[in-house]
Amino acid sequence: MKVEEVLNHVDPPNGLKEQIVNAVIVAGFNFFSTLASLSVTQIITNPVTALIASATSAGLGFFGSLMVQRGIASYRAGKEETGRTV
Repeated sequence: MKVEEVLNHVDPPNGLKEQIVNAVIVAGFNFFSTLASLSVTQIITNPVTALIASATSAGLGFFGSLMVQRGIASYRAGKEETGRTV
């Protein structure tokens, strides 16, 4: 599996297990990057609120990644698929 083909949705990962692993990686990245950026910028000083915001970001990343990999949502919705521009 080549990275370029996966990113261009030519060769999506095979099997649910591989797709879930990829989605967990994206969710982990979203969780820790949101937590770190909220901590550094001190937008939210309450740790519980920051954890809830990070968990929300991780959930969106997880399910968004699965939607694209499973073909439920298109990575690129362009003219060739919908007949309209985005």
